[in-house]
Amino acid sequence: MSHMPQQTASPGTRDSLTARLLACGLVVGPLFVVVVLVQAVTREGFDLTYHPISLLSLGERGWIQIADFVVAGLLCVAFAVGVRRMLGRGRGGTWGPRLIALTGMGMIMAGVFTSDPGAGFPPGAPAGAPASMSWHGILHEVGFAVVSLSWLAACFVLLRRFAALKRRAWVAACVLAPVAVVVLVAWPDLDGLSVRLVVASAMQFEFLFALAADLLRSRQERESRGAYSLGR
Repeated sequence: MSHMPQQTASPGTRDSLTARLLACGLVVGPLFVVVVLVQAVTREGFDLTYHPISLLSLGERGWIQIADFVVAGLLCVAFAVGVRRMLGRGRGGTWGPRLIALTGMGMIMAGVFTSDPGAGFPPGAPAGAPASMSWHGILHEVGFAVVSLSWLAACFVLLRRFAALKRRAWVAACVLAPVAVVVLVAWPDLDGLSVRLVVASAMQFEFLFALAADLLRSRQERESRGAYSLGR
């Protein structure tokens, strides 16, 4: 029996794929937030200071926000693969990427399973909270919980890595970002809660953006050192 030669990706191809996967971490936050804000000012009856962004998944143009959740989730999962490739078997290299991927899966879940109408949106919905939650409304909330908890856990897993590397700025970021997000979400005043949730989401995405930028910079430095060595 003849054996077919195995084809393996060249180092350059692998590095290029890793860069594209890491770039997903740069794209996901701006894309998600911009789509939300555009809808917030164009959807009739929607008030960002009162309505949670999950309600944008309902109504005639609800598919836009559903797609926003799902695409953002897929980008997070792709980014997690890039993080895994960069961190390898080092500290945080296993659970850090897994938790980032779980964050993306939670976003996909929150998109596929829509929330229940309420607070007068979409137009014609009950003015207050729904009398009872549907099965898909419950699963939507579960998806939101998965996003929140997995992102928080990822921050503290990465905290251990950056502490070992003595990168103080990142250590501070891994502590302060989760604290700020928890304070925004858990603040007892319900007025402005929807705005605080958007700000908290933006902060979560900003953390991923900064992580992606840092890893891309590290990758470029490795390439530069490798090219310098070959040149010598």
